[in-house]
Amino acid sequence: MHLHILGICGTFMGGIAAIARNAGHTVSGCDANVYPPMSTQLADLGIALCAGYEAAQLSTAARSADVFIVGNVVSRGNPLLEAIMNSGRRYVSGPRWLFENVLGDRHVLAVAGTHGKTTTSAMLAHILDRAGLAPSFLIGGVPRDFGISARLTDSRLFVIEADEYDTAFFDKRSKFVHYRPRTAILNNLEFDHADIFPDLASIETQFHHLVRTIPGDGRIVVNAADEALARVLARGAWSAIERFDATPSNASPSAEWTIGEGGEVTLRGATVGTLAFAESGRHNQLNALAAIAAARHVGVAPDDALAALRPFQGVKRRMELRGRVGGVAVYDDFAHHPTAIATTIDGLRRREPDGRILCVLEPRSNTMKLGTMKAALPGSLVAADRVFCYAANLGWDARAALAPLGEKAEVYDDLGKLVVAIIDDALPGDHVLVMSNGGFGGVHEKLLEALSARESSMPGT
Repeated sequence: MHLHILGICGTFMGGIAAIARNAGHTVSGCDANVYPPMSTQLADLGIALCAGYEAAQLSTAARSADVFIVGNVVSRGNPLLEAIMNSGRRYVSGPRWLFENVLGDRHVLAVAGTHGKTTTSAMLAHILDRAGLAPSFLIGGVPRDFGISARLTDSRLFVIEADEYDTAFFDKRSKFVHYRPRTAILNNLEFDHADIFPDLASIETQFHHLVRTIPGDGRIVVNAADEALARVLARGAWSAIERFDATPSNASPSAEWTIGEGGEVTLRGATVGTLAFAESGRHNQLNALAAIAAARHVGVAPDDALAALRPFQGVKRRMELRGRVGGVAVYDDFAHHPTAIATTIDGLRRREPDGRILCVLEPRSNTMKLGTMKAALPGSLVAADRVFCYAANLGWDARAALAPLGEKAEVYDDLGKLVVAIIDDALPGDHVLVMSNGGFGGVHEKLLEALSARESSMPGT
C-alpha cells in the first residue's frame, strides 16, 4: 500500500512514516519545512519527500497513493488537503491509522502527562528492551540508547508517547484516545496547549476519555500527588490503579510506589532497590519510578528494571550537553512550560552545584506565544543566576513579563546580539542552559563557535 503523509517531518508523523515503511508499505510525504535531521532520517528509509503542500502532488509524488495520512499541523485551506477532499480520495488521521494497522492487536503501554512523556517513554522502552522483550515504540524524541524515535518489531508490546494534543482537523479529540492502552502512565496534568484547550477542565475531560478506553484487566500508573489526575480518576476508573509518589515521609498514603531523594524505591512499604542513573532531578526519579511500575505490569521485576536503568543514556534535547569550551558548558533542553523550566533548572543545579546557571529561553510553543504562561515565567526562572530571553515574533512584552527578575534578566529581539550578550557574561565554570521546543536558530552552535573564538583569542593560546 502507498501512503502519502501530510506533515511528515513532525516527530509523531515521522515516526508513523518509519513504522509504516518497516511494515512494508510504500511511503512518501510532504511538509512545509523539509530539513535535517528528520528529512535525513526519512531519506535513509527510502521515503520520498516533497517541500510544501501544492495540489500538484496529487498528480506527481502522491499520484499512486492509496491513502493520505493527515497530520494535525494541516488545516482547512491547505491546497493539497483541499485537492484531496475535492477528489474524493481516502484520508485518515495518524493516530487512527496507527491503531487500525499496528496497535490493535498489541499490548500498548501509553505514557501521558503534561511533562516527562518523552523521557518516561524512553525509559520504559529501554527497560523492556534490556529485559529481552524487544518492544516496538513511537516516542516524541530520540532516545540515545536506540538512536531512533520509532521502530516496529514482532513483539506484542508497543510503547507510545501519548500526546493530549488534537488528532486532526476533522477530529478534535486528543491523539491518545485512539491508542486503547492496556497499561497507561498518567504522569502529571497542568494547563497547556492554550491554542486548543480553553481551560484545565477541558484537558481533564480528554484524560478521562483515555481512562475510559483502558480495559478492566489493564493498569493505570498514576502520580498520587497530582490533584488534576485525582479529579480525572474520581470521574470513574474501571482498571487496576497503582499510584507513585516521592519519599515515604512526604508521600500520599495511597501511593504503592515511592522513591527517596537517594533513589530508594519501595513498593507497598518494602524496599525493592535503589535507582542509580545519570539523569538529574527529582522529576526524572519520578519518571523512572513510573516506568518501573509500568514495566512490572508486563512481567519485568523491579530489580531488573532498576538494573536496566543504570546505563540509560537519556534522550536527545533533554539536558543534552552540546559542548564545553573554555570551561563553559552549553546544554540543550526541550523545556517550554514554566513547570518544566523550573524542574529542569533544579535538576541541573542538583547535578552541577558549582558554577552559575545562565538560562537562555525562547518562548516558542503555541501556548507561550499566546502569552498564557507569561505571569508564571519569572517564578520558573528565579533559581537561575542569569536569564537571557529571545523575544522575536512574540505577541506580548517579554521585558515587562520578566521585570520581576530585575537586572538578572535580559531580553533580545536579535539572535546575534543575544549570543554576544551571553558570551560577554559567561565565565569558566558556568552552565549555559538553552531551553526551546524548536531549533532556536542554531543558537547552540553559535554559542560554542563564539566561545571557541573567544578562547583562541586569549593571550597564550
